[in-house]
Amino acid sequence: MAQALNWNSQNLTHGWQRGVTAFYYGLGFSDEDFNKAQIGIGVPLLDGNLCNVHAYDLAKEIARGCKTTSMIGLPFGVPAVSDNITQGQEGGNASLPSRNMIANAAECVVSAHSYDALIGLHHCDKNGPGFAMALARLNYPGLVVSGGSIMPGCHKGQDISILDVYDSQASAAVGAMEQSEADQILKTACPGPGGCGIAASFNTWGIALEAIGLMLPFSSSIPAIDDAKKSECQNVASAVKNLLERNIRPRDILTRKAFENAAATIAAVGGSTNGILHLLALAREAKVDFHLQDVQEILRKTPVYCNFAPRGKKTMVDLHHLGGTPVLLKHLLKAGIINGNCLTVTGKTLTENLSGIEDVIPDQELIAPLGQPFKDYADIQVCFGNLAPGGIVFKVSSMQESHFSGTACCFNDAKAVVEAVEAKKIKPGNIIVLRNLGPVASGMPEVLVATSALAVPELDGKVAFISDTRVSGVSHGAIGVHCSPEAAVGGPIGLVQDGDPISFDLLKGQIQLEVSDSELQQRRDNWSLAPVVHSRGYLADFAATVSQAHHGCVSKALIQTCE
Repeated sequence: MAQALNWNSQNLTHGWQRGVTAFYYGLGFSDEDFNKAQIGIGVPLLDGNLCNVHAYDLAKEIARGCKTTSMIGLPFGVPAVSDNITQGQEGGNASLPSRNMIANAAECVVSAHSYDALIGLHHCDKNGPGFAMALARLNYPGLVVSGGSIMPGCHKGQDISILDVYDSQASAAVGAMEQSEADQILKTACPGPGGCGIAASFNTWGIALEAIGLMLPFSSSIPAIDDAKKSECQNVASAVKNLLERNIRPRDILTRKAFENAAATIAAVGGSTNGILHLLALAREAKVDFHLQDVQEILRKTPVYCNFAPRGKKTMVDLHHLGGTPVLLKHLLKAGIINGNCLTVTGKTLTENLSGIEDVIPDQELIAPLGQPFKDYADIQVCFGNLAPGGIVFKVSSMQESHFSGTACCFNDAKAVVEAVEAKKIKPGNIIVLRNLGPVASGMPEVLVATSALAVPELDGKVAFISDTRVSGVSHGAIGVHCSPEAAVGGPIGLVQDGDPISFDLLKGQIQLEVSDSELQQRRDNWSLAPVVHSRGYLADFAATVSQAHHGCVSKALIQTCE
């Protein structure tokens, strides 16, 4: 016998406690509605952020689609934090914790109210990862919908993005651009609703979700203000109803091969390091044996086929004009980079989804021809060594060589890095070491303000950056982040001193603090770890339960195998 579509909500609508149904009648339910599936629609509400400002509007379109398919769509709110607005400030500490809060909130509401499925809206960096984690944890039918990318801005007839804002402000700070022109770029780069349009964290995760199978085809590439986004949202319910009818659950989709597809796709598009962190977290939630060492192997052999900013100039809107994310995924399938046999939320395999999709057109600058990638190995690489026993994730897009050696300049504050660059204290050959900002110490904030400062011409590609925190996908240069374990829990990054020689080789997957074992032991013996104390309740809760970066910073209270 087939499972009822209201397999879960019937526990309330037809449960032993009849009195609770009075509330449903108050909501306008008819007697017939008590037999319909109830779909929770997770909405990251934040009208103070361009990425999220249209989230509730899209949720209502999804709810309308539920009504036309004889289901009931019920939007609910989850926390949302703008990485862009808060980074560099105290609020930046809230970004990664908000991902875990979204997962918890969605799990809480959907399980407490016995909803039959979950649809999560992906508008800003941590939204989609949080909902994906909730889907894996609950294992209720459902999927994630992208809120869509922002349109490019325009400066002197050229498309611009948030990347140009940070690069121009950094250039103006060192006299390489007039401040007035930098401010013109600032005022015109973000013309309306939508997530950051380049291959930063938002779009990296959107593309990855299509590749892993938790997002419907085209969703990640349809711009926020395009009429097709509204139509997409109205049609999402049909896909969810199909999942309910066929009892297809997230863990049916989230297989080891699916994770390999996602990691390879992140590599091939030149995506954000944040995508790796979220992928590891999702694997833990889905109980899939997939670790940073597995990611390392995939990144080494995956070529870069896309020229999105920050490695190039193109945006997600350019991909939309080429036919959307399925065109890209078909290209990667033909290149042998991804496996087409994996199940997706359409109820079909990836190959079946892509069967009617056109090939990439020639004479365009975003996607390289088959066999002619922009680079033979991924911009993102993973290294292990005495500085990072748990691993460190690099993204290197402006350094020609795969190895680098330099001397350490140590900082505990992102603003101090900016001030050092402006004072011309950072020199070619330096490796900036920014620590005590990891998940336990500070919520693992993004420090784009620091890495953007290193993008000035005299330093770009000539210095490296190593940290136990995160950077935005907007960042470019030689950037190593998620250094694990972090300094606050005794990680070796806390032992580094100014002038220490450090080297890394991306293709060998090695990073080395070139200080003798005896010297490091002496430093450790003289090192007294300061207790971590947080004045913000949310941060104290996060720090008390969070695992280290090589586990994706999931809650070790829930997943106790993660330290």
